[in-house]
Amino acid sequence: MVRFTINQTNGGKKMKFLTIRFINSYLKRELDIVKLKTKESLKIGTRIIVEKNGDLKLAEIYSTNEITSISDIPKNVCNFIRIATKRDLHQQENNEKDSEEVYSYAQKKANELDLDMHFVDSFYTFDRKQLFISYVADTRVDFRELAKILAQKYRTRIELRQIGVRDKAQKIGGIGPCGLFLCCNTFLTDFASVSIGMAKNQFLALNPTKINGVCGRLLCCLKYEDETYTNLKENFPEVGKLIKNGKIEGKVVDINLLSGTYKVETKSKEIVEFKND
Repeated sequence: MVRFTINQTNGGKKMKFLTIRFINSYLKRELDIVKLKTKESLKIGTRIIVEKNGDLKLAEIYSTNEITSISDIPKNVCNFIRIATKRDLHQQENNEKDSEEVYSYAQKKANELDLDMHFVDSFYTFDRKQLFISYVADTRVDFRELAKILAQKYRTRIELRQIGVRDKAQKIGGIGPCGLFLCCNTFLTDFASVSIGMAKNQFLALNPTKINGVCGRLLCCLKYEDETYTNLKENFPEVGKLIKNGKIEGKVVDINLLSGTYKVETKSKEIVEFKND
């Protein structure tokens, strides 16, 4: 286990900062920073109760590598309250059970009000001060009447939030075209910008069924190898360029970055393959 210490004190006591993941949040893997006393030793996965902005939240230790750069620590960090007790975990279980009922009830009332909303999930904050409900819709929805109905029934502050199709896929999960669980549902903490240019850069067929994920948007993994392809292409001639290699002269018609070869079509329509040096 790697340990670093930040030279920061609070009332004369040394503090350390670790990365945590909230158990319930709009994002599947919403991360934050918690401030602890250096004597506290917590393992990855340990569930803890933290306080932020006056609200109690359930979280788990995401990394035991202490944050060493002061610039990486936001001003508004979470305060460590305690390691989650059996009572805390039981309360969380009750919150999750009650949230399931909220989800179905909200969908029922939305249908009665003829609102074009499709609910994805709902959850209470740990202290039940607030109830979050997320939904997808093609357009903006006037849900004020629905919010009143929900507030009257559950007697807490209600927040209805419209999310996108990528967020929906992240919450629900699924299997990608590669046969593995969705990246957004397993390890991604945010959505990087992905463009059609990345698919072109990697010589992929611009077929939506091949380059789109289950959410209907471009595959997040197009971002992973884009930089590598860009760097490799710098040492290759461009497709369509006229070149001369020894006695062979012609137009580059194909390049294979992985094998390190490119093909040239001569004036006599002969295809010659070269190894890129």
